[in-house]
Amino acid sequence: MADIDLTLVWTVIIAFTVAMYVLLDGFDLGIGILFPFMRDEEERDTAMNTVAPIWDFNETWLVLGGTGIFAAFPLAYAVLLPAFYLPILLMLIALVFRGVAFEFRFKVQHHRARWSRSFSLGSIFAAFAQGVILGAFVRGVPVEGRQFAGTALSWLTPFSLFTGLAVVAGYALLGATWLVVKTEGPLHEWSRRASVRLLFAVLVFMGAVSLWVPFLDARIAARWFSWPNIAYLAPVPALVALTAYALYRTVRTDREVLPFLLAMVLFLLGFAGLAISLWPNIIPPSISIWEAASPPASQKFILVGMLILLPVIISYHAYTMWVFRGKVTDGYHH
Repeated sequence: MADIDLTLVWTVIIAFTVAMYVLLDGFDLGIGILFPFMRDEEERDTAMNTVAPIWDFNETWLVLGGTGIFAAFPLAYAVLLPAFYLPILLMLIALVFRGVAFEFRFKVQHHRARWSRSFSLGSIFAAFAQGVILGAFVRGVPVEGRQFAGTALSWLTPFSLFTGLAVVAGYALLGATWLVVKTEGPLHEWSRRASVRLLFAVLVFMGAVSLWVPFLDARIAARWFSWPNIAYLAPVPALVALTAYALYRTVRTDREVLPFLLAMVLFLLGFAGLAISLWPNIIPPSISIWEAASPPASQKFILVGMLILLPVIISYHAYTMWVFRGKVTDGYHH
């Protein structure tokens, strides 16, 4: 490993775990976000059953990403955690509350509608908190002497609140396209219509964020709009437009799996755009991945465990998805 930049390897691993969490738990949270707009409890039963076998395992990626940052980038962990204490706490409480509502809704016959609202609120707040954290991260974290130098509310800005709403809309799109894959009948048709509306909402949010981010830091603006960078990076917005168009066309036809995959691609392209804006900083606006990395000996030691663990988690998740493939009908109960 002498010639391998372990910091870059760990950056790829952390980016992969974050992307996996956003994509997999994103459609899971999206189901809860869509709950209030479904016709009745029977449709909510069907929607919830589409994720019942996999919802709790999706959050494994959140734990894996957090522990990976702690081990490979301890400075980033030490700065970002106090910077985002409150939204992280809100996210965790919402995820726990949502998990309790998930289990109680299946087991308690009375007050099922109340538990449905609880499941939806937990999903909305968890998604919103994740978007707020993302926005505050992109906007930058004040640091002095390798310590967080802001206040408990430094994360609370118009931009972070806007990205919170953007992530809620994005997760709802993932959830709607997932229901296109997994349901049939009236719920299936409703999910197609919802996917089209949510696609337009997500595009508005993506466009607004893309225009807003360069104004947060002159260096980001220079990276995107200076020559020849503008020529090199032009394919990113072009791919976003092509993916959105393909998603719009496929979701209005009889295609089922492709809209869901394209919604994931749309998320990954947004993720790539933010990565381009911030690279190589892991604590924006000025602390790079190499400055925040742990010693090479520590990186090597934990990399061995991660390289064993990752294939196991991916294989188990793929196997679970394969076992529970196919449509979920109204009479199915997990």
